[in-house]
Amino acid sequence: MSFLNKLFGTPSQENQESNIEPKFYTLTNIEELNAIDTASFEKPIVLFKHSTRCSISRFALKRFDEAYSFTDSEMDWYLLDLLNYREVSNEIAVRYNVMHQSPQILVIRNGKTIYSASHDAIDATELKQFVL
Repeated sequence: MSFLNKLFGTPSQENQESNIEPKFYTLTNIEELNAIDTASFEKPIVLFKHSTRCSISRFALKRFDEAYSFTDSEMDWYLLDLLNYREVSNEIAVRYNVMHQSPQILVIRNGKTIYSASHDAIDATELKQFVL
């Protein structure tokens, strides 16, 4: 089930699929970035920065979600609602030395940004090159 269907699906759909693990984690605080840095030494971590008020961001997220097909053993995906967690978005820009954009994805490996894309350049199939 796609991300948007999870948000807007009917209650019966939600109950039927409650045993399915989500394929992304929600990023809500700066402390989680320390855990992301540590985990990135084991596998790549994708950060998706999303603006809930932007139709371009919504479209990019939908397209990314539909194409994302990696298992938790290959990589983890974190979704950041940057409007509600602006301080986390600001810390990402500083910590990973990237200019803030939205929508934007970053791939973190060994605590550093190894790839970033924004707007229509966001393509989940590009992430295959980072799976070990």
